[in-house]
Amino acid sequence: MPRPHRGPVTLRSRAVLATALGCLAGAGALTGCGSGGNEGGGTSTPATPQTPATASFSGMPPSALASAAASAIESARASASAAASSASARASQFEASVEAQAAQAGAAAEKELKNVPGRGNALNEVAMTGLPRAQTGGLLAALVTITNKSGHKASYAVRVDFLDASGKVVETRFVGAENLAPGKQAQPIAFSRQSPEAELTPRLTKAQRY
Repeated sequence: MPRPHRGPVTLRSRAVLATALGCLAGAGALTGCGSGGNEGGGTSTPATPQTPATASFSGMPPSALASAAASAIESARASASAAASSASARASQFEASVEAQAAQAGAAAEKELKNVPGRGNALNEVAMTGLPRAQTGGLLAALVTITNKSGHKASYAVRVDFLDASGKVVETRFVGAENLAPGKQAQPIAFSRQSPEAELTPRLTKAQRY
């Protein structure tokens, strides 16, 4: 059977073919394909909004952010509570240690100073410096340095007062050293039992060599 005659491919038919192929290749794209019946160019159809692929997003949605913030706040509170407990434990341990070491000497010093007039005979052999609260668990404490400047063995009794901002004595502590050899030093600690928040100043009030 003779084949139907095919005429030459015209520019119009090429344009129609190209438009059809473009529509097939661009299926799902945001711009639509117009009708090939108008050589001057088809009319464009409105772009179809597309939902973004959230798999490529970074970060967390608002609900996750709120949860993370709440978790961070709770963690900070727990850390603060643990730090406060640790500071309290250090203060108790420090006080217990100092009390155990100084109880006997303190009692002897207090007894010795009861009948001592004035400021005693050994102020020039005693010095006092404050201790950082970081080392004392937050307690106010003073390091008393006793140096035996005499030529013979001696014992010492020292009174330390803690004063408030008005200069009033709110607490008195006694420390001492027994049988200290000539030229030797002892360093007892006088610490306040007042609240760590109290603003007090330690004062070396009296020192006696006996």
